Amino acid sequence: MADESKFEQAKGNMKETVGNLADDKDLENEGKEDKGSGKAKEFVENAKEKANETIDKLKGNNKDQ
Repeated sequence: MADESKFEQAKGNMKETVGNLADDKDLENEGKEDKGSGKAKEFVENAKEKANETIDKLKGNNKDQ
């Protein structure tokens, strides 16, 4: 899913750039929304991963041990 959020951010960046160049505010705003959504998804994924790592450490299931 990390690839999906990165793709969404890249897609949003492209839309924002094209909208800016074409003076299309709707497309530019749509790109900003896509980019923000992708960043939010990435943040949630990272938080979930960190939470799972912490839970594993507390349970003694740390793979790094």
